[in-house]
Amino acid sequence: MNPTRREWLAATAAMAAPAQKPNLLFVFSDEHRACSLPGEPFNEAHTPVLAKFAGEGMSFNNCISNYPVCSPYRAMLLTSRWPYQTGITDNALQLRPDEVSIGRVFRDAGYRTGYIGKWHLSPGDEGGTFIPKGPARQGFDDWHVWSNTNKHYDKSFTHNPDTGERIQPKGYNATLMTDTALELIEKNRQQPWMLMISWNPPHPNFEDAPPDQQKRYEPDALKFRPNRKAAPTANLRRQLRGYYGHISAVDTEFGRLLRKLEETGQAAKTIVVYTSDHGDMMGSHGFGGKRLPWDESCRVPFMVRYPGVVPAKKVARQLFSTVDIYPTMCGLAGLKVPPHCVGKDISAVMHGQDQKSQESVFLMHIAKENASGGVENRARLFRGVRTQTHTYALGEDGRWCLYDNVADPYQMHNLIDDPKQEPLLQSLDAMLRQWLNKARDPFPLEKMRQQRSSLSA
Repeated sequence: MNPTRREWLAATAAMAAPAQKPNLLFVFSDEHRACSLPGEPFNEAHTPVLAKFAGEGMSFNNCISNYPVCSPYRAMLLTSRWPYQTGITDNALQLRPDEVSIGRVFRDAGYRTGYIGKWHLSPGDEGGTFIPKGPARQGFDDWHVWSNTNKHYDKSFTHNPDTGERIQPKGYNATLMTDTALELIEKNRQQPWMLMISWNPPHPNFEDAPPDQQKRYEPDALKFRPNRKAAPTANLRRQLRGYYGHISAVDTEFGRLLRKLEETGQAAKTIVVYTSDHGDMMGSHGFGGKRLPWDESCRVPFMVRYPGVVPAKKVARQLFSTVDIYPTMCGLAGLKVPPHCVGKDISAVMHGQDQKSQESVFLMHIAKENASGGVENRARLFRGVRTQTHTYALGEDGRWCLYDNVADPYQMHNLIDDPKQEPLLQSLDAMLRQWLNKARDPFPLEKMRQQRSSLSA
């Protein structure tokens, strides 16, 4: 049930901000998988800024996108509520204006709040339809939302946030979004601010990545992960070159943001996060795109820097997911976590303290009517769990896959038919049952767990 206005007011009134509020710069790209980060096997993306940034703070190698699709991710990120609670069960759906969003919580704690980039939470082209000032902007004072962002050069457009006038500047849209972010960082330097930036790259179109970045990569020399099912085609090689080119371009834009913080004297008092909404299969297991339980689709980057608070050069194995980000950002900034949040605050880990990891996180793909190709999209619907050691999913007609991610890091050996795994499957079913109940998800677990999916793994 959506919190009432009275509950929201009570929650915000109870928030106790720290004496010196840190800024929050929350940056997320679209489709950047964790296995395309510095130091990951078979990764060739040139990302010197992210490599340096990782050494300045804490990196989490078990951050999972609960629902690796654009709109469902964004709804969970902004609300810390499940798809059946917000109604965002697929792309291109409207997020209700009365949600107690992270934008509202920071604004009501005295922050100047901003959102720049891909929105995807209202009807229209990628959900970037102009929204007049009011609750539908989810508490963001500065609201610079873009449309048509999959066409990265010259075709994307935004609106004057006050008048609604359409603006279609020339250039690479991630650069244009960053230009606006730099202006806001400069403008708001005398007050605490919270800014979310949603870049579209490295989301396809892959082949319109900046030419100078693509030149770094020779398609025929690129390495693919060993879980691909067939030899990579020339087209797939061009796509991987473009994918890496976009990632390198994002790395460059991220560097511009970090330099601005230094130039304006705000780096020491700013929490900076880099993450992504989901990954991309890029030929692994015979798939492109996302909407799947494999790590290429659902394991995403998460790096955080907060000088003097978050330990540097630290890699955390803490298992956490999309719904945990909102309460964790509140905790790290010293704000009380609103009671509606279904996620867990793991900010203690970011303070260098011991905190028991969650046993599992929830995985899902609920609907695909609004996917590329609609219901014909190859990605099957599923529910599952990801633990520190295993990935388990039930598909559209029964048990689908079970992987030991420690012994089998590329998830190449499906153990679902191994009778020795039945005790483990029973335990994973129990975890999944708890998640379904918490998320008010009507998925028929008891029926599905009795069946072996007829679909190939």
